[in-house]
Order: sequence, then structure tokens, then C-alpha cells
Amino acid sequence: MTAAFMDLVDVTIVNIAIPSIQRDAGASFSQIQWITAGYALAFAAGLITGGRLGDIHGRKRLFLVGVAGFTLASALCGFAANPETLVAARILQGAMAAMMVPQVLSIVHATFPAHERGKVFGLFGAIVGLGAVSGPLLGALLTEWNLFGLAWRPIFLINLPVGIVALLLGRRYISESKAPRALKLDLVGVALVTLGLLMLLYPLTRGRELGWPLWGYVSMAGALVVFGVLVAYERRKAAADGSPLIETSLFRVKSFAAGIAVQTVFGIALGVFFLVWTLYMQIGLGWTPLHAGLTGVPFSLAVSVAAGLSVQKLVPRFGRGVLQAGALLMALGVLIYVWESHRYGLAVASWQMALPLVVMGAGMGLIVAPLTDAVLSEVPREHAGSASGLINTVQQMGNALGLGLVSVVFFGVIGDRLTPAQVGPAFAHAFRHALLWVAAVLVVIFLLMFALPRRPARDPEAGAADEPLPETAEEAPEQEGELVH
Repeated sequence: MTAAFMDLVDVTIVNIAIPSIQRDAGASFSQIQWITAGYALAFAAGLITGGRLGDIHGRKRLFLVGVAGFTLASALCGFAANPETLVAARILQGAMAAMMVPQVLSIVHATFPAHERGKVFGLFGAIVGLGAVSGPLLGALLTEWNLFGLAWRPIFLINLPVGIVALLLGRRYISESKAPRALKLDLVGVALVTLGLLMLLYPLTRGRELGWPLWGYVSMAGALVVFGVLVAYERRKAAADGSPLIETSLFRVKSFAAGIAVQTVFGIALGVFFLVWTLYMQIGLGWTPLHAGLTGVPFSLAVSVAAGLSVQKLVPRFGRGVLQAGALLMALGVLIYVWESHRYGLAVASWQMALPLVVMGAGMGLIVAPLTDAVLSEVPREHAGSASGLINTVQQMGNALGLGLVSVVFFGVIGDRLTPAQVGPAFAHAFRHALLWVAAVLVVIFLLMFALPRRPARDPEAGAADEPLPETAEEAPEQEGELVH
């Protein structure tokens, strides 16, 4: 959980400090883009591979390697002498996060018996909510404090003590687990996944800056072809030696396939909302980073509380309806936010935003933790790493798609040349326009959730007896030992 929190904070903390980095390091606009995009691209491209490496070589081992590498890359970011070095260190940081993050859910899935996992996923959901908003707040505080005259550098250096603690505690307390059958790394699959994701995400990341060139659309269309080739190859690979990078058989598990679809669309909604929300507060309303960060605290608290309640109390009793209620609650919060922005205009205050943010946060909390549990609940444990990598990858893809759509639903309704007096009203109008799209996406998520199981896939009182049976007699001793351990 410490590692998961460190990654979530690092994803959001950088955006707040971008003006300071641009000013102090002399970074160009393109370099600033790559400080954020380089991390995202390396992270998304390596997630499935990181999950599979954990299955093969041991999830604890890959987790510790990832934490150590992430901590080292954070130090390189903090001590970067120029923008080029910072961009390279951020790409390394994203690659190490891709080794570390998939192991978090895999270790939970392989370590805890079925009846205990719900509580752990509830804690994971609370960590997600806390990390999502505490990153900008922490970034604002560290940047404004200017500790030891280091300006923006502490936003990276703060990972050093956290990473060292996670490394020491991980070595002592995490139990090793790996796939029961010997697997091999599918290098062709790795190449196809990386190529397809780069062809899709690079144009989305750079498209607006470059004026949406034709090659970007060609690249994104080509990515679909690459993914088609990947699916065909992975099916053949599974039939040949049983060691594909992506277990296509997982998509025959209804709860997994439906959950992956919901995760992707949910990522789109969050990608749009969090970016336009930040732009609205800091540019449209002219608030300081600290003011904007503090405004998000009610949202974070609501997510954390609702996530814990949803898994431990509500989902066992009401099942899928809790997730659907979360989607509708988020949509309601978004619409309240639109109304308040229109009603109070540029004079809107932080306390007035608390109501829609609490409603949205509660809705998100009802979704994030039980959704992860629903996606993984029926997945055989030998494929936990591959499944976890896929979950994180589609989340990143959804976020990237959402960020790409911001150019259309937000910047698309803002004029190219605005006078200082026009900036505030234009950004407020664009914010409301974008949020209406977010509300529509949340309704789509509500409908997609009908494909999820009505009830949790396992009886909470059944213990570990409902774990997937080993496929062969030779696998039984190792799998049984893993469960008992």
C-alpha cells in the first residue's frame, strides 16, 4: 500500500510544480510536456510486462526491484542538472513503476484468502482516494515552502525516505509467490504491446501541441491493427506453449471482461475531470496551487470513507447495485458542480464546491475498491500478474484517452486569442461544457455495469475453498502451500 500510494502521489504531484520547473530549470514547453508524458508512456507500455515478470520470477522480487528502481529514479529527478536529464529520469521512473505497481494487486490476490480480500481492497480504495488529491496538495506545499532553496526538487526527493521504508518492510513482511507453472517471457508480445500503446498514446499526448497532424491519426488507427495482430499472436502462443504475455482466456471470464470495459471508460471520465478541474481553478479562477489543493480535500476524504464502506459493508449486502449507485452519484455531483459554476460564476468559493466534491467523492469511493475486487475475483491465481497488469494498463489508456479528449471538450470551446478579462469566463464556460461530457460518460459506465455479476463472485463466509482448482495434479502441492502460507 505504501508503494501504491507513492506511485499515485507521484502521478499527480508534478502538475502543480510545472510552473516552478519551467521557470527554474529553463525547460521549454515541449520538455515540460515530456516530464509528464514520458512517465505516463513508460508506465503504460510496461505494465503488462511487469505483471508477467512477477508471475515468472516472483512477485515479491519484482516488487522490491521496482521500489528500489523507483526510489533511485526519484533521486535522479530531484538532482537533475537540466531538463533533458529530468525527462530521462522521469521515463526511468515510469518504467520502474510499471514493475512495482502490478505486483501490489497480484500480491494481495495471491496472499490473502478469498474472504479476507474484500477488506484489503477496501483499504486499497481508500489509498487511491487519498493519493489522488493529496498529491496536488503536497506538491503545492513543497513548492511554496521552497525547502533549503531547492524549489521544486523536494516533490521528487520526498520519495527517498518513503521508498527506503517500503523496501525494508517489503523484504521482511511480503511473502514470495509466483505462477504455479513455469512460464517464459513472451518477447514478441512485449514488443507488440509496447508498439501499440506508443502508437496510440504518443499522438494523444502530443497531438494538441503539434496541431493534430495527419500522422497522428494514422498512428492511432495503426495501433488498432497492431492490437489485432497482438490478440491473434497471443492466442497462437497460448496454444503452442502456454506462456502468452496476455491471457486472452481471461476475457472469457465475464466479470473480468466487463470490469475491464468499465475500468477503461471510468479512466476516460477521471482523465477529463481532473485536468479540466485543475485548469479551471488555477487559470480560470486565478487561485494559487495551495488554494486549489486545499479545495480538493473534501473529495479525497469522501472517496476514502466511501471506499472502505463499500467493500466491507455495502457490496456483500447489495452487490452490483452499489457500483451502479456510485456511478449515478458521481454524475449527480458533476451536475451540481455545473449548476454552481453557472450560478456563482467567477465568484464561486471553495466552501461552495464542497457539496459537489463530497457527492462525487462518495460516488467514486463506491466504485474504485469493489470494482477491482470484481475484476479479479474469478481470475485463476496463476494469471493474477497478467490480469493485474491489464487492469492498470486499461486505466492508464483510459486516462490518456480522457486527456486527449480534453483538447476537444475543453480547449475546443475556448478561443485562440483571449484578453485577460476574457480568460476567466472562457475557462469557466469550457469547464461546464467538459463536465457535461463527464456526466454522459458516467451514465455509460452505469449501463456497462449491468454486465458485472449481480452479487460478489464468492461467498464471504466460504473462505479459501472457492479458489480456482489447480489445472494438473503436479500443480496442487505448490498451490496448496501458497494458500496455507
